[in-house]
Amino acid sequence: MNIKHVFFDLDHTLWDFEKNSELTFEKILSENNIKIKIEVFLKVYIPLNFKYWKLYREEKVSKEELRYGRLKKTFDAINYEVSDEIINKLADEYIENLANFNHLFAGTFEILDYLKDKYQLHIITNGFEEVQSKKMINSKIHHYFDKIITSESVGVKKPNPKVFNYALTITAAKKEQSIMIGDNLEADIQGALDVGIDAIHCNFDNSKIETNKIKTVFTLLELKQYL
Repeated sequence: MNIKHVFFDLDHTLWDFEKNSELTFEKILSENNIKIKIEVFLKVYIPLNFKYWKLYREEKVSKEELRYGRLKKTFDAINYEVSDEIINKLADEYIENLANFNHLFAGTFEILDYLKDKYQLHIITNGFEEVQSKKMINSKIHHYFDKIITSESVGVKKPNPKVFNYALTITAAKKEQSIMIGDNLEADIQGALDVGIDAIHCNFDNSKIETNKIKTVFTLLELKQYL
């Protein structure tokens, strides 16, 4: 493989979103005197959040609708009454506090140290622009990356080919010399493959996938097999 540019997704790939999100909710629910056990809240919230992000990628809900809707539907499902004012306050506080927790997946620093002298490293993320750089700075991985491409800066989200083509343009990368690494089969893997960029799936939760033709790793350090 004549790879020169390695594009990483951020959340669920390097930055441990679920762990950091849980810690954020523990903080803001407690501070707002919302008396729900965190495990009860997250059991409902996590799948709802996943559905809302899929709708967001597909341009079916706005950023504001995502931020409000995932919380509103969670409280409704738990049958816990919360005013719209509090929901909007929680939505703001969640974004404000999320980047203050900095858990990364095991092997993040080791794999980035291994790759940094061999390739140009970049980020392509659908996450909100105002928080993604903070996550990277606070978790001390920002300096590894040359370009950070957010979907908001492009105007569309992965897997839209415009995101990947924009990334190739601003990094002066050729698609045949590039590879995308991420956790989401639709947004990261198929999105990259559809524009001719090779891809590696980070299957950290060992979920079943329909094809064995996709390059797959179960830990970050297994990327050394390919790079």
